[in-house]
Amino acid sequence: MTYFFLILLVFFIIVANIIGFKGYKKKKNLYSVAFTILLLAILFGTIGGALALFLIRDAFAIFYGMQVGYCLLINSFIVFIIAIVATLIKNYNSRKI
Repeated sequence: MTYFFLILLVFFIIVANIIGFKGYKKKKNLYSVAFTILLLAILFGTIGGALALFLIRDAFAIFYGMQVGYCLLINSFIVFIIAIVATLIKNYNSRKI
């Protein structure tokens, strides 16, 4: 059962990043991608917690959903930092020319 939830966690992270990448291809805005992944952290955390409650039938299974949300929140923070660094590099290069 543990491996199932680890695979599900990795699956949610991959799906969130793929959705973020598709959003980036459409809008060309890294900040909106970070916000999209942040919203997906809430959605996938809720889905993971509900699925864990349904399968394990224990009240403490909700913490699995919180763990999924936490991992995606860190992922969103990393994308946000990348967006800030990319903006700073872009502004630096535009001033130099």
